[in-house]
Amino acid sequence: MRSIWNGAISFGLVSIPIKLVNATESHSISFRQIHSEDGGRIRYRKFCELEDREVSGAEIGKGYEDADGTIIPISDEDLAHLPIPTAKTIEIVAFVPGERIDPLQMDAAYYLAASGAPAAKPYTLLREALKRSNKVAIAKFALRGRERLGMLRVVGDAIAMHGLLWPDEVRAPEGVAPDTNVTVRDKELDLADALMDTLGEVELEDLHDEYREAVEEVIAAKAAGEAPPEAPEPAAGGKVLDLMAALESSVRAARESRGEAPAEEAEVRSLGRKAPAKKTGAKKTAASAKKTAAKSAQGTKKAASKSTAKKTTAKKTTAKKTTASRKRSA
Repeated sequence: MRSIWNGAISFGLVSIPIKLVNATESHSISFRQIHSEDGGRIRYRKFCELEDREVSGAEIGKGYEDADGTIIPISDEDLAHLPIPTAKTIEIVAFVPGERIDPLQMDAAYYLAASGAPAAKPYTLLREALKRSNKVAIAKFALRGRERLGMLRVVGDAIAMHGLLWPDEVRAPEGVAPDTNVTVRDKELDLADALMDTLGEVELEDLHDEYREAVEEVIAAKAAGEAPPEAPEPAAGGKVLDLMAALESSVRAARESRGEAPAEEAEVRSLGRKAPAKKTGAKKTAASAKKTAAKSAQGTKKAASKSTAKKTTAKKTTAKKTTASRKRSA
């Protein structure tokens, strides 16, 4: 990898010669500007205002425009001799836990490569010290005309540096959140949790740029004189009127895409809504009520039968006594 900056890491009194190389690369497809009528390239040419002629890159320098429009020339040599220690040095100023770094501050990423054999031992020392401490190093360095903030951390067997924005370069999130007071119910949170669990985790290495692939297909088709592939019909959209229904549908769709059984839909619904009473339970309740009523009816019949029997017996006893009394009198 080609280095973009040569210097040293200042670690107390230890100096580690290093080379700075880009840790990332862009795979995006770039386009040229053309004249729509005939396909001719549109080019930008640089002219000197005073001489009214085109100038080459070797003739172009940099300058600072003052408030009154005066241009003050600034050469690379002027910048190379700035009276600051970070002009050619990555100066470590502190070691802090990694979680203290706000991801909003992170900028471009670089690898720090040891420059030559003498740098191997101090480079390894710093790398192992960072590993054992579970911390990151905060550093200051100068690159492309300005001083920057950086964070050094271990990646594999190398030391990487993330450029950091200065704290005052990160905007506060004022006016971003909704203005109205919104209440989220526990049932909605339960469904959101279920959706998160269903989607699960993903290996970042498995993700790829589908937009770039689609653009490449269009370019290949047009280069071969063929019609570019047609875009699929966009999914039907609209306002979400029922958040619970939308969450339930999302969980169901996510599970189906993972090949899970649709029988789990009942579990999804139970997270957000109370499950309806089961029919079997209703049948059992009805049957139980019928049995109770039958027993009650049988008990009533038995009681009535016993009462009738007692009355009949009493009548017979009274009749016998009356007959016996008449015989005695005669």
